[in-house]
Amino acid sequence: MDIAFEPAHRLASLIRARKVGCLELLRHYLDRRSRIDAEVNAVCVLDEDRAIRRARAADRALARGTVWGPLHGVPMTVKESFDIEGLPTTWGRPDMRRNIATSNAVAVDRLTSAGAVIFGKTNVPVMLSDWQSFNPIYGTTNNPWDLDRIPGGSSGGAAAALASGITGLEIGSDIGASIRDPAHYCGVYGHKPTFGICSGAGHRLPPFLTGNDIAVIGPLARSAEDLEIVLQTILGPDPADGAAWQVTLPAAPSRPWRKWRVAVLKTAPSAPVDRAVQQRIQAVADFAASRGAKVSDKARPAFNLSEAHHVFIQLLRSATSRTLTDQAFTALAKRVPRLRKGAKDYESWMIAASTMTHREWLLLDEARTRMRLAWKAFFEEWDVLLCPPAATTAFPHNQQGERWERMVTVNGKPQPSTTQMFWAGYSGMAYLPSTVAPTGLARDGLPVGVQIVGPQYGDLTCIAFARMLEREFACFTPPPTYA
Repeated sequence: MDIAFEPAHRLASLIRARKVGCLELLRHYLDRRSRIDAEVNAVCVLDEDRAIRRARAADRALARGTVWGPLHGVPMTVKESFDIEGLPTTWGRPDMRRNIATSNAVAVDRLTSAGAVIFGKTNVPVMLSDWQSFNPIYGTTNNPWDLDRIPGGSSGGAAAALASGITGLEIGSDIGASIRDPAHYCGVYGHKPTFGICSGAGHRLPPFLTGNDIAVIGPLARSAEDLEIVLQTILGPDPADGAAWQVTLPAAPSRPWRKWRVAVLKTAPSAPVDRAVQQRIQAVADFAASRGAKVSDKARPAFNLSEAHHVFIQLLRSATSRTLTDQAFTALAKRVPRLRKGAKDYESWMIAASTMTHREWLLLDEARTRMRLAWKAFFEEWDVLLCPPAATTAFPHNQQGERWERMVTVNGKPQPSTTQMFWAGYSGMAYLPSTVAPTGLARDGLPVGVQIVGPQYGDLTCIAFARMLEREFACFTPPPTYA
């Protein structure tokens, strides 16, 4: 296999063993990018000259016996929405073409301190608000498994770059499955951390300085081990808070399969999942059971799934409403009186959530808190919950109309693409961590991931389960066209 597809920890090991040079490896990725990315369109901003200088410095440091950190010399890219000094951060918006960052995001600084060589940025949808990754500045990113299909969003460029061997490592963000869906669609690994444990400073839409409710940053990679390395690297509060508190996650469990307690949820009444995806989730459950794990498809946190769906959409769209212009907010507010009482469609929920009163938000937050406590009780009896990251495998590009007007085919029937947001919010709104790991291919030849949900601050438990699957069940496989 081409060295470009090796996981980052293996690349770092080869560098330390002097089997490949930092500059040599960087040039290999730059060469692959020049040959492949015209089709995939994953890396939208290059920082080649600065990366070459840093790779040379990394080689010199290693020659002196100095290792900068666990990612010494590893070439990587970051999602376009992360600030890198001197590079544009546009969030896919044409009016932000000249938004040149004057400093690095905290996560970028932490990655470079660990030795990474960052050589560019990867594509996103406008405002990071889609499962597709296209915008008027950088165009459309394609899925390397099938160029006619989406790579996911909003970290779609990140996942596509990893899957096609254009980069060694990536970091993205997630409020509505923006790490998890691309990992699933492209057949790579992704981790959505527990809310609040990694600083999002430098990953915020100007002019805002505060982070969003539910939103997190986290790694994408070609192995579960890489997820842990990056998570431990970027872990910790904003610098303004670091004098008072730090983060130490509970250690990853080291136990045989027979001591794992695994709950499984393959579909939901308010968010049906295609059988092709369900079959791969079931295959993971069957494998765990065959190895002696306690597996249940009945165990659930003690709250209604449909209520959880509604609460998430309300909290999500409330969190993102601050980016509305005054004119857009006023226009939505005027539509509220015309909403059908008890409406359960996404558009109605979005309008109500974007214009709700603070009292209404407080009541929703109370509902969430009750669900968080139900999750806590659930994880006293179960170690992880397995569920789909999305309703289908990667679907064909469709850039017409609003997201809730675009349909995906689930079990032969059309479903609004926004319905599958349930699988983002079921655990995400409760601030829980989850890891997406490859499970193999569906019958259509496209990747399927499994979402491994764990208790709050149980990030390393989720990743540990993914590592066991990686060793014994399924691992990253390059798409045949680019292998």
